[in-house]
Amino acid sequence: MTAGKVRVWDFPVRLFHWSLVTMFATAYLTSDDAEALHQWAGYIALGLVAFRIVWGFIGTPHARFADFVPRPARLANYLGLLARGREPRHLGHNPAAAVMIVFLLAMVAVIGSTGWLMTTDWGWGNETIEALHAGAVKLTLAAIAFHVVAAVFESMRHRENLVLSMLTGYKRR
Repeated sequence: MTAGKVRVWDFPVRLFHWSLVTMFATAYLTSDDAEALHQWAGYIALGLVAFRIVWGFIGTPHARFADFVPRPARLANYLGLLARGREPRHLGHNPAAAVMIVFLLAMVAVIGSTGWLMTTDWGWGNETIEALHAGAVKLTLAAIAFHVVAAVFESMRHRENLVLSMLTGYKRR
């Protein structure tokens, strides 16, 4: 522990986060040009999501879903406070960020699953699966953009660098 700081994000959470960023970007950027790399990046992303789900139940306190996934009333209260500019700072994920995390995990699972299905005899050439895959990618890209903007907003609002904390694991007390 460093002076005035506390470890919040453990190494597995940070490694997961940046590995998923890397695999999603790799899959997205190679979708037309390098089919094997695209597929492997997708399979690794699926594996990362599976790991994160397990770690969400057995990991360190701030990694556990029970620590940060809010009930609807808690989310509504937080959003109301946020709308009035009175939202509290959270040491771990705030309720809105928690919903975004669950959404992104689900979307990567949909993207990876539909991508895999397109490689099977059953799903090969299935336009519905292809449309779901492409639509999920577009929706996920929009969610990622919103996630980044929200992290910058919260960093400025609460005067702490959230990107740096996802690299180091530390936040101020």
